[in-house]
Amino acid sequence: MRVQRKHMLAAGVAVVATAVVAVGTGLGFADSAPARASVCQGSVTFSAEGGAPAATSDRFPVGTRLRVTNLDNNRSATVTVTGPSGSCVLLNAAAMELVREPGKNVIRRNVVERLDGGGATQPGGGQPGSGAAQPGGGAAQPGGGQPGAASACPGSVTFSAEGGAPAATSGRFPVGTRLRVTNLDNNRSTTVTVTGPSGSCVLLNAAAMDQVREPGKNVIRRNVVEVLR
Repeated sequence: MRVQRKHMLAAGVAVVATAVVAVGTGLGFADSAPARASVCQGSVTFSAEGGAPAATSDRFPVGTRLRVTNLDNNRSATVTVTGPSGSCVLLNAAAMELVREPGKNVIRRNVVERLDGGGATQPGGGQPGSGAAQPGGGAAQPGGGQPGAASACPGSVTFSAEGGAPAATSGRFPVGTRLRVTNLDNNRSTTVTVTGPSGSCVLLNAAAMDQVREPGKNVIRRNVVEVLR
């Protein structure tokens, strides 16, 4: 009789424990809650654009509303896409100030959500998940369709706060790809190797950007990006 009572007590504790776990999960206490999906992969950075918080993009049409959350400080910015760029999402200065940590020019741990319910398209009109273009693929015109040399990346070129020798990250070219980035406004060039992924077609590090940018500018609008074999 005493043994049977112990079994009943153990069963009762198990039921209560199960109920507590279920309630905790429903209220968001459990660690197993699924993470939000992001419509952009890689780091988020910014341009020197002024005005109210906004963004540019090579993936979403003008008028698309996006919410960008910095997972390191849980701060968010809701922005509207106002034009094209070389990134999945490139914040302007005001939007970056809403979400970044002091002294940081890049947000590595982030979630980008599309608020109008549409899906993302890959640069050049591909469908999501179709994969990155390989070096030597179709070229686009630099700086928003200016005539001249063909560029492997459309839109503006910007940079992260990464240190080290001149290098770049990319959401389009695999690690080891060599690229030459030329600023058409001053005809200065830098040759870089892709060292990892990012949310941009090409995202220069600080040393590479210093080789090509004009003083005080954090974005290169008129540019040519060439794949070197």
